[in-house]
Parts: sequence; C-alpha cells; structure tokens
Amino acid sequence: MGQDSTGADSIRPSKALSDSLAGLLKGNAEFILIDDQKEVYEHILAAGRSATSANPKVVIVEGGPGTGKTVLAINALVKLMGGGLNCKYVSKNAAPRRVYETKLVGTMKRTHYTNLFTGSGGFIDTPKNQFDVLIVDEAHRLNEKSGLYGNLGENQVKELIAAAKCTVFFIDEDQRVALSDIGTKKTIRDFGVGKGATVSEHELASQFRCSGSDGYIAWLDDTLEVRETANKTLTSAEFDFRVFNTPDELHASIAAKNTTGTARVVAGYCWPWTSKKDPKAFDIVIGDYRKQWNLDVDGSLWIIQPNSINEVGCIHTCQGLEVDYIGVIIGPDLVVRDGHVVTVPKARDRHDKTLRGYGVRAKADPKKAAAEADLIIKNTYRTLMTRGMKGCYVYCSDEETATYFRDRLSPGAIAAAQP
Repeated sequence: MGQDSTGADSIRPSKALSDSLAGLLKGNAEFILIDDQKEVYEHILAAGRSATSANPKVVIVEGGPGTGKTVLAINALVKLMGGGLNCKYVSKNAAPRRVYETKLVGTMKRTHYTNLFTGSGGFIDTPKNQFDVLIVDEAHRLNEKSGLYGNLGENQVKELIAAAKCTVFFIDEDQRVALSDIGTKKTIRDFGVGKGATVSEHELASQFRCSGSDGYIAWLDDTLEVRETANKTLTSAEFDFRVFNTPDELHASIAAKNTTGTARVVAGYCWPWTSKKDPKAFDIVIGDYRKQWNLDVDGSLWIIQPNSINEVGCIHTCQGLEVDYIGVIIGPDLVVRDGHVVTVPKARDRHDKTLRGYGVRAKADPKKAAAEADLIIKNTYRTLMTRGMKGCYVYCSDEETATYFRDRLSPGAIAAAQP
C-alpha cells in the first residue's frame, strides 16, 4: 500500500507530519465527524486504499452549507496519509487552505507541511498517477485554465484526475460564485469516465451550521429566488436572522457577538479597494460608516485574525469557512423591485474578478450572460449569508430590499430581530 511507481516518495508527506496531524485531530471537537459524514468517510478511505493506476477511482461528495465538507476532507486526508499514502489537499480558493493549514500545523515549521496544502493550478505537468489520493475541496471553484493570466493547461478537473489514482471532489454547485468557475458534477463525471475510473457519488445531508436548520437555507433559497421552496417565512426558533437599519448598528451587533473571535462582517464586492494604494483610506463608505476591506494585511487568514472584526471581508476570504455569527452588507448589486430580486452586475466594483468576461459574454449572447451573472450574484450572497452557524445579520444598502427581507420574517422573528 502506498507504493508509487512514479518515484514520488520525495514529495510524500513524512510519517512525523502524519503522526502530528493525527494527534491534533484527536479529541478536537472542530474535527469530529457526525452522522452521514462517517459513512462517506469510510467510502473515501476504501476508494483511496484500493485505487491503482490500472483501477483508478473518482469520488464525488456533494453537500450544502454546513454539511462539513472540509472537516470530512481533512479527516480523510490525515487518515490516508497515516496509512502511508501520498496525498495532497487541494483548493482553488486560498482561504480555506491557509486557515486549515494554520489550524492543523500549529507551531510546526512551514517547510514540514508546505507541500501538503496546494492550489488547483499546479498539476498541468504532473506525471500520470503521481499521487495516491488528491483531496479536492471547494471543487465548484475549479477553473478551466491555470496560471496568472488564465492561459495554461487544458482543464483543472481533467489534470487533477490524471495526476492521482484516486481523486476525491467535495462540491456544492450552488456556491459557484465566479463566471470562471467550471467545477460541476457532470464535468467531474465525464473526465473520470474518460480516464476509465470508477466514479462514485455521495451526498452529505446533515446540517450543523445554521443552528442545524435546513429551514433557514430553504427560506434563503426562496427569498433570494435561487429556487422556489415552501419556506416563505422564517421563524425566530429556526435561526437568528436580523435586518438592521444602518451598517453601524449591524457592525456593532456583530462585534458584540465576537466574544470568542467567531463573528465577522462581510459584504458584496460593490466598493473599490481604495486602501490598496492609500492605507489610510476607507473602502466601504455608507454615510458615516467607514471601513476597510480585509484584502491586504491578513489576506487568506483574515477570518481567524483577532483584529479583523474591525474590517469587512469578501467572498474570497470566507468561502469554505464559518463563524458563529455573520454580518452581511448587501450592496446595490442585489436589489428588490416589486417583490422580485433583481441583480445588477454593473453595481459590482470594476475590479471584481468574479464577473470578469461579463461584458464580452453580454455582447455575444445578452440573455445567457445576464442569466449567468444573475446566478453568480445570488450565489455570492447565498454563500455569504450561510457562513454563520448561529446567526446572520444583514444591512441592505437599498431600503426596498431591506423591507422585502423583513416581510419574509414571521411576526415572532421580527420582534426578536429588533436591533
């Protein structure tokens, strides 16, 4: 087990690292598996241990917000490493990679683990079946091309499958938040079959984020018009959801919940990153409310840095991660008119990379481009508004939108939600 005909022992994680990570996981409540996670975990281990170059495996694990995809990914990674297999944790988005890397390794020297956590664009020239197992988190964020200019390689999904005997993809297609995101179950399935791999699919259903409430997510999907559900109103018993009159009230309430460093404020990317060139400048300015984006000092580790409660995060530094309470500033890119959600791509800051290419697409096929951008913007707010395990507080820059959200709360929830 764990023998690699490509001579990859030089990049195989050491036993010391495997033992250290296993020790850190043991007894850590944050990494304990529950319910159907355990069953899927066993399937992943079996696939990883039995896969060979002649009999490759592809595993797709689908799960919505709070189903514990990353916790399951980390557990599987550590267990398979402990069995002597050559593994890597892969994610396109740097934030979950850096945060879990930091949580797991503690004070170990970075050189001991730097090869274990990696981005998704580095497998273009990797020899076939170089790795025993690749654990791919946030697979919905994978891109077609790699490189700084998006001009390298053929397809990240194809390259990842080719590079390993067993490739495990954790995915939530409703968290596709950029036009360049191409990770879908169909794409993974097709490339897996193309390699001759056995493809298995599993679904994580249990919710432990959002106070264990499937109802909140169903309500949010209906409210954002992502999909129609029976959950037209939200009760206070289901989830702590509040609509604030000002961004100052919102931020103050989230700061008050930040007793253990588990409350943060985020926003849609509708305000320019002015502080990038002028460190003293403010970015998000709404009346007297003045805050800076998180993008510079703490980067991908923003969500776990103590002083970041004073800043505002964006989709790139919170996707794949969670806090107890999330505060969301809904910008002018999502408004409600006559009871319907309307998305406004032009209200996004012009440097927002998630909608890069929208103008070209709009000229070629206006209707299709509008539908794609509409989905991206709604998915962005759906993702932001499901980062909180216990509550989500919102401020809407548009008053009609704020009224719409309040009207979707039951009388009891409205009473409980008064700031």
